[in-house]
Amino acid sequence: MRAERFEAGAASLRIAARALAIVARRNSELAEEVLAEELPWLTWLPDTERHECVRDLLSHLIAGADTGELLPFARSLTSWRSTAVIWSDPELARELQGPFPGDGLEVARPKGGS
Repeated sequence: MRAERFEAGAASLRIAARALAIVARRNSELAEEVLAEELPWLTWLPDTERHECVRDLLSHLIAGADTGELLPFARSLTSWRSTAVIWSDPELARELQGPFPGDGLEVARPKGGS
């Protein structure tokens, strides 16, 4: 890929990410609606987590668009999708919220390697 073509794509991504962020700041409900259309699993998140997810994803997207490093955005997207899947199963979500009995198993301390 030629540098000129790469830069055009990166500039386009920056503009789109910032435009979406402006929409989110001015009308968070609209931003959530737009993202929920693209990411239907957002509906499984509780309201407070949905708001946090949208803010987090937009922050990573803007930073990634500005730097060209989109891996943190991809990791965040995967993490939030996994969280939504857990929330989609009320029994599993309840289990993972605790309380957790006991201190867990005793684990031997690792031996020093140096």
